[in-house]
Amino acid sequence: MTRQPGLHRRAAAGIVAVTLALTGTALGAVWSMVAPPIHTITALTTTGKRVDGFLGRDAENVFVGAAMMVGLLSMLAVVSAVAVWQWRAHRGPVMVTTLWTGQVLAAGTATAVGAALAHWRYGPADHLAAPLSPENRVHYFTEAPPVFFGHNGLQITLTLLLPAALGALAYALMTLAAPRDDLGGWPPEGYQGPAWPLPPRSAQIAAQPTVVTATADGREPGHPG
Repeated sequence: MTRQPGLHRRAAAGIVAVTLALTGTALGAVWSMVAPPIHTITALTTTGKRVDGFLGRDAENVFVGAAMMVGLLSMLAVVSAVAVWQWRAHRGPVMVTTLWTGQVLAAGTATAVGAALAHWRYGPADHLAAPLSPENRVHYFTEAPPVFFGHNGLQITLTLLLPAALGALAYALMTLAAPRDDLGGWPPEGYQGPAWPLPPRSAQIAAQPTVVTATADGREPGHPG
């Protein structure tokens, strides 16, 4: 039988949400260091026209960077779902809701931190300001990789929600495999006692209102006339 937890479910949910947000920040920092940069050029043609292009196959890095972010967040989603499931006493709808909302929060912090650190590392790439001349016709840039597959709302939303959906799916599969209707969580099925730990006896006494009964002449007991 599952033991009564010493931590309220709301507090446990808060711990999970904060942990996911901090982990997302760490993933964003890791992504900024391992995601491949994009090498581009700005060249001046013989007719005096500026043209932009990618070096070699670096155009693929536009996709690779975003795919690496989704991969890291998906890994976090599955691992965190398994880890939260191990917190047996708090299994249930509150925790799975916290799990997927925390995953969205983690994705938001990861993409924000990753994009900020990558742009700080590689700096801005102003192709229009490239110092081109007939003597220097080519200028090279190293650009930060993107965290999203595109800039429209649907692509950004899918990047943020897909890992959360994977985490919720992993939790749902473990729920289906649980042999008990109460998932082995707290309170167990048929339990009649208090769901959460009661406050200490001294706190209960202090919380009780003090009742003072006056005497017939209006004085409080123990006070001389």
